[in-house]
Amino acid sequence: MFAALAATLATAACAQTTAAPPVVASVPAPINDPQLPRLRTALDSAERGDFDAAQYADLARHPLYGWVEYAGLRRNIDTLSNAQAQNFLSRYGDQAAGTAFREIWLAATARREDWPAFIAAWKPELAKNTSLRCAELSARQALRRADAQWTLDAQAVWTANGKALPNECDAPMALLAAQGGLSDEQRWQRIDAAAAEGLPAVMRSAARGLPADQQAQANDYAAFLDGVNERALNWPKTERSRRMASYGLARLGKSAPDAAEAQLPKYASALGFSDEDRGRVLYQTALWTVASYGPESAQRLNAVPAVSYDERLHEWRAREAMARSDWAGALAAIRKMGPKQRADSRWQYFEARLSERAGDKAGADRLYREAARKPEFHGFLAADRVGLPYALCPLIPNDSAAAKAAIARDPALLRAMGLYKIERKSWAIREWDDALSRYDDNQRRIAVEVAQSHGWFDRAVFSLGKGKPDELRLYNLRFPLHHDATIRRESAKNDLDPAWVAAEIRAESVFDPNARSGANAMGLMQVVPATGANVSKRLGLPWGGAASLYDSDTNIILGTAYLRELLDKYGGQPYFAMAGYNAGPAPLARWQSQRPGMDADFWIETISYKETREYVARVLAFSVLYDWRLNGDAMNMTDRMRGRIDAPRKRFACPLASAAAAQSP
Repeated sequence: MFAALAATLATAACAQTTAAPPVVASVPAPINDPQLPRLRTALDSAERGDFDAAQYADLARHPLYGWVEYAGLRRNIDTLSNAQAQNFLSRYGDQAAGTAFREIWLAATARREDWPAFIAAWKPELAKNTSLRCAELSARQALRRADAQWTLDAQAVWTANGKALPNECDAPMALLAAQGGLSDEQRWQRIDAAAAEGLPAVMRSAARGLPADQQAQANDYAAFLDGVNERALNWPKTERSRRMASYGLARLGKSAPDAAEAQLPKYASALGFSDEDRGRVLYQTALWTVASYGPESAQRLNAVPAVSYDERLHEWRAREAMARSDWAGALAAIRKMGPKQRADSRWQYFEARLSERAGDKAGADRLYREAARKPEFHGFLAADRVGLPYALCPLIPNDSAAAKAAIARDPALLRAMGLYKIERKSWAIREWDDALSRYDDNQRRIAVEVAQSHGWFDRAVFSLGKGKPDELRLYNLRFPLHHDATIRRESAKNDLDPAWVAAEIRAESVFDPNARSGANAMGLMQVVPATGANVSKRLGLPWGGAASLYDSDTNIILGTAYLRELLDKYGGQPYFAMAGYNAGPAPLARWQSQRPGMDADFWIETISYKETREYVARVLAFSVLYDWRLNGDAMNMTDRMRGRIDAPRKRFACPLASAAAAQSP
């Protein structure tokens, strides 16, 4: 039903050359399945409830027919007979469609309290779903299997974390308590965990069943998290009381840092706060002040005990000093970071920049060279400072044709590709995850190649690099070239670098034409419909409505034109245009007014929105990598950042290859 996908790529196992790789498909483009449009229609019909199996008899042996059946059964799940469910599970139980059905069938049998049917369909691997896990406890209880193991399993649910439990857990937790299965210690364990999560309602629920005096105290703790009050001044001076008071004040610190700071001394004195307790409060008052660069930022950062500093606050201390152009303070803040954080290319680069400002050229040079070994935004900037080529060590595997063909024929993977093509992405991901659960690292990588041959590009982002640093060197897969002709045409029309446009698409949607954000940004370049309509009008183009943004060419036409408008609006500075594209004009105007004339690298680092700060750095780094993919070299990052499109080009070299050559006899 799907085309067999053959393997054609024959390259070195670990290429160290940094010449741009040829633009070839790792596997041949698949032949389209002519039945997919009809299958899409069948699925729609099944979901509406007017599916006629006889009308679609030709699809009965199609690999995706199980999903058609699933769609019909799901619609009637609460009236489905046990025989129908068992029939489906007997045929598809080991496939992703079977797992999806099993989950909704178990929930349905729990609602109707058909516990024998529930137990018949249960599989232990579904216990990660807390609702189903508690339903399984109810089933065992109803079938008189609430034994010692049942008690242990129920206690494990109770103590797993401090989050609210779903309604399905009410009955088994009530039985657990009634049978004496919850000790006071276990109740307090959950109360403590809920307090750490900032969930006073869960605290109150967990306190029911405690002795009256303990329940009253637990409820008072919960009330303090709801709103700081002076009853806490009379709490028993215990470690728990101190911790609860610090949780409440820390919670206040997120919304009202001034109030939390003002009230901290009296509670700290009354209850005997430790440095850790004080730090918990001062951490939040500092963080929520510095996040908007409030005037008390430096003072509050300095008040946080060293024991309470983590990487996040260390970063903000350095960033806040940079925002005030306190270069000595920023350098001192970086040097207080732990070794691992300080070795990150971001902080190596800024330590070098600040050391250079302080007159330590030798120290700066050493740090620049260390940072320049990493193919990241700050690594590229560091390479510019010391005249080094950009570091890049592409990994180009040498997989056999047989290995590729085997993965390409995997039924689960083929089902995933078919579902993706008919825009059933959530189901496609289920099939994808099912296939990958059986793959080794090489097979997983080949699967990403197969997905890309079908036009599914985000699998490289979600399936490579997690705990496997070498996979980050699979640049051909991680930075696909797609819609190349349209990108080049529209970039030329708008006098933009095509590598920048490709980088925007990679950062915004990973080349998913159907991507849609929570803010209703749509398509490849995540254009908001109102922006699309306005840009269309300015270009004199007909506006096809919001749905037209899912058309790749339309989206690129409007997205590149909008980028050009932003670039012109913000003085030809790409980093301003990128920040505006991500955050909008109002935050950008605020940041520009706060730090006028600041060097681009420091300005980007001091953007107060984490998402935008990382977005700008990411798009700039991606631009360099796409420049390499398109041309084999790249525009100088420092000049790219400032919009100098006629800047000198930079070559790439692999530090690993250089080190190996230096060590050879």
